[in-house]
Amino acid sequence: MPRIIVSACLTATIMAALLFSATTALAMGPFRLPPGLLWNIELSVLSSDPQQVTGGDARIAIKAPPGQRKRLSLTLNGSPVDLNTFKASRWRLEGVIEGLNEGDNELNLVHDRFGHVRTLTLTNHPVSGPVFSGPQQSPFICMTPSEFGIEPKVDAATPPGFRVYNDAGDTVIGYSRNCAIEPFITYSYRTTGGEWRDWPEDGERPADLAQTETIDGNTVDFVVRVERGTINRFIYSYAMLVDPERIGNDDGTDTHRWNGRLVYQFQGGVAIGHTQGEWSQRLAMNEDVLGLGHAIAYSTGNSTDVHYNLQVGGETALMTKERFIERYGVPKYTVGLGGSGGAIQQYVYGQNHPDLLDAAIPQRSYPDMVTQTIHVGDCELLEHYMDATDRNNPFWQVTDNRSLLVGLNATNFLGNPFFDIQRALGFAAAPGMTECVPAWRGLSPLVLNPNFGGVPEMQRWEPQSDIAEIEWTHMDDLRHTYGIGEDGYANRAVDNVGVQYGLEAFRSGEIGADQFLKVNAEVGGWKPSSEAVQEGFPFIGEPTPANFDPWSRRNMMLSDNGEPAPRHEGDLEAIRSLYETGMIFHGDIRMPILDIRDYMEPILDMHNAHQSFATRQRIRNEMGTARHQTIWFASIGPKPYPGSQFNMTLKALRVMDEWMGNILRDPKRRIARNRPETAVDTCFGYQGNVIASGRNVWSGILDNGGEGACTREFPVYTTSRIEAGGPITGDVFKCQLKPVSRALNDGTYGSRRFTPEQVERLTAIHPQGVCDYSLPDAGRPANL
Repeated sequence: MPRIIVSACLTATIMAALLFSATTALAMGPFRLPPGLLWNIELSVLSSDPQQVTGGDARIAIKAPPGQRKRLSLTLNGSPVDLNTFKASRWRLEGVIEGLNEGDNELNLVHDRFGHVRTLTLTNHPVSGPVFSGPQQSPFICMTPSEFGIEPKVDAATPPGFRVYNDAGDTVIGYSRNCAIEPFITYSYRTTGGEWRDWPEDGERPADLAQTETIDGNTVDFVVRVERGTINRFIYSYAMLVDPERIGNDDGTDTHRWNGRLVYQFQGGVAIGHTQGEWSQRLAMNEDVLGLGHAIAYSTGNSTDVHYNLQVGGETALMTKERFIERYGVPKYTVGLGGSGGAIQQYVYGQNHPDLLDAAIPQRSYPDMVTQTIHVGDCELLEHYMDATDRNNPFWQVTDNRSLLVGLNATNFLGNPFFDIQRALGFAAAPGMTECVPAWRGLSPLVLNPNFGGVPEMQRWEPQSDIAEIEWTHMDDLRHTYGIGEDGYANRAVDNVGVQYGLEAFRSGEIGADQFLKVNAEVGGWKPSSEAVQEGFPFIGEPTPANFDPWSRRNMMLSDNGEPAPRHEGDLEAIRSLYETGMIFHGDIRMPILDIRDYMEPILDMHNAHQSFATRQRIRNEMGTARHQTIWFASIGPKPYPGSQFNMTLKALRVMDEWMGNILRDPKRRIARNRPETAVDTCFGYQGNVIASGRNVWSGILDNGGEGACTREFPVYTTSRIEAGGPITGDVFKCQLKPVSRALNDGTYGSRRFTPEQVERLTAIHPQGVCDYSLPDAGRPANL
């Protein structure tokens, strides 16, 4: 009985306390949302990061239990948003909000009983950019007049700017700095003969209209809608299949024929910016992609044949995908596609912007662009040494021997186009070439020479004095990353102080000590930008004895007094900035990757095969594993020339779709464990037959094991820095140095020995010391 009395008293006390709490809460304000319900309601932006909204609109989502949705209201900056226009699904409400102010905007979600639920701040930026890439490049040349016959919008009444003409084309009505145009839509169809043609204006079905079988197994008419416009000053486009019966009623957003997959098409090349770029129908309307039913997003800002500022490129890709999502919805997945510089962008953006892509298919890849300048800058220094400085040495007139210095493949297969003229002018020449000549000749002046460059339509910029002042270098294209030196020019990261060219050949006994010392004493380096002069033949002018200069020797630091030639030095802050801004791919990428390439070493193509493995090793170094990266090689055919091989891109798209399907069904499982049986390291014949596949087919490249079946079939070559003792990753701009005295005793030279006189010479060549490749780049931040 006492126990019952106590319990009754306790219950009464609790009830009184609860009644007091409720009364107090009513007096102080509305009820707070119960925690269980609060956790089930979310407000998010689907089209971009909330801090990186552009263009004044955004696709948002409200996640809430179906029974609570009618009780929710949304305001933007205090004004109500009509949730009746939002599309409802099992899990959420989804719709596009418009009218965002530039700067911060506040979204508030309110429950009719429990009050405020969520607040989300959206920071809106102009569709012309920038968002995070810093001050925009100027001069900037508009290309929409030459590409589409469309004059850009006037955004300045006076220069500087791109001249804008009236409809008649005879009067300047103003100037454009943003190169903006209104979006426009066109329709095209694929013919049975494999061409693109405009859809007839009368809508009559063409007799030569082709059909395509999509990846989902549907056979449909091959008709495509293409939207084009400008984002972040560049030309963008979206393309996808449409039903021709709906064209008359299409407001530009019909998605009935889209299979939900998005391909972001990246483009390669090398350029120095200052232009809007040329729209590529070949890539923006890739028939292999569209034929599967995938949509394509494309921007000239993601063509490295327009610029190589991958901060601007990453920003542009995010903005371009953002508008796609706002117009068409969230894709099932987004896969990157593109070769060379297009492959670089996938690796770099996959590292820097992990929400941009869900998967990557890099073709003819490199890890990044900036680290290619390290060994590419060596090419002409070494070719000049063999052709000119050491011209009387017959050793270098044997084509194969040249690989001992440059590392890249060398062959007589293609012949040497400069053989006769070099001999006639008193220089040496081999009958064949290294990859440096047909693939990389001209890259050093393009990247390093501030006088060597230009873009189309430059004459339409006013004032022309702005054009004359452009520093045409890769470093200036990224001036906010490299920084500006005391001489007013962009800093450089490239460096060859302490590099021992031909070290591996010396260690193996293929060259002697005197040869090794001579090349390192006389190879030289590149003059600073402030001392560079314009190029000669074959770049500019005629092949006269005074103007013949395929090596750019006029911009080299050489020695003619017997003293070691100067080397060029990189700026430590510039190198550090390249890492910190993500311009260097250091290996952190968390998505399925099919790295595919047609093997073109026999024709000395610039897309050398070792790059796929340089990337793999960087991923391993950073993540401990690279099992989510698959490498495919294919023969280019019996000729050997590209173009006769099977469609490896189409195969990769189908395999990646299977891989992504597995991930979407089981996202908690590791990427590598979700990959299908066909997503493994493989090498193919040119007709698509599998030569070998499996875990060890590339053995012997990144390990000390025996040669794998694919390694034997497709030999992989090196670079000048690997031949100088550097790592396959190729990511050491400025090596840390060790004294020559230490190198002589720590195994750097293997079993080779120097005489006392040679040691004295070696020390004079490298007074600061020689590279210690057991240590990271001298400019690499400790946390990367």
